[in-house]
Amino acid sequence: MVATKPNASTPITGKMSPRIWFYSILLTLQYGAQPLISKRFTRREVIVTSSVLICEIAKVACAIILMAKDGSIKRLAKEWTLMGSLTASGLPAAIYALQNSLLQISYRNLDSLTFSMLNQTKIFFTALFTYIILRQRQSIQQTGALFLLIMAAVLLSIGEGSSKASSTGDPEQILFYGIVPVLVASVLSGLASALCQWASQVKKHSSYLMTVEMSIVGSLCLLASTSKSPDGEAIRRHGFFYGWTPLTLIPVVANAVGGILVGLVTSLAGGVKKGFVIVSALLVTAMLQFLFEGKPPSVYCLVALPLVISSISIYQKYPYKVKKKEA
Repeated sequence: MVATKPNASTPITGKMSPRIWFYSILLTLQYGAQPLISKRFTRREVIVTSSVLICEIAKVACAIILMAKDGSIKRLAKEWTLMGSLTASGLPAAIYALQNSLLQISYRNLDSLTFSMLNQTKIFFTALFTYIILRQRQSIQQTGALFLLIMAAVLLSIGEGSSKASSTGDPEQILFYGIVPVLVASVLSGLASALCQWASQVKKHSSYLMTVEMSIVGSLCLLASTSKSPDGEAIRRHGFFYGWTPLTLIPVVANAVGGILVGLVTSLAGGVKKGFVIVSALLVTAMLQFLFEGKPPSVYCLVALPLVISSISIYQKYPYKVKKKEA
């Protein structure tokens, strides 16, 4: 059996290129700083749906500018098809929309600690679906690194969410409207991440184009929900830009840039390594909170730090090696 030589789009299970490291570091910083930026520049009166929709518009604009810069827009007129778009971007976008709805249901019926711990299982499901769809295997050491990462994520979640008590004491409601939805959402998150990676690496779908398509689908779903949602009622009553100031654009644009970076990291490095970036960003948030708000990192954060560093080091150092098979 002859092994095919991986190309630039193939997921890198060993050392990452400087460009991937650059995108990953930028995404880590953006994701880690986003909570503080949003808290500082977004007034409480701002309607969430309005900020999300403007963010999606900004994301589309950024992606189109980048596509114009690299010359890929000219190829779209000849190569783009509706079916290809729905397969590559429509399905993941729909899955993410369903996932977000399940997370909202779960969060209302679980305490923050339980919710955050169960939500971290999406890292495992991302690795599982990456193997099922892309046959991307993990070495034993990499599997151990993933468990270290999950442990670190759980510790960080404990530090952030241990103060909120459970909102209900009904065991059946906790199970069927709390635990089950968050676990299904984690499965869907892993599936959508693997599908995005498949679309970019196998179907050669541009990460910028996927960003545009997924933003459009997500925006349409969000607009449809405003007919009955509280945010839709608030928009009709107070106006779309209620509570906005010029500074509100700062977190919106930052979030849009983060969306572009997520697409690039998923396309070039894969969904599993994106999970490492997201967990590492939690440490960045803790550090920034200490620097700018004087809030010292929790003991859980200090324990999680070496776990994250160790998991990243192990995952990079011990990639899965394909065994040569003789005919």
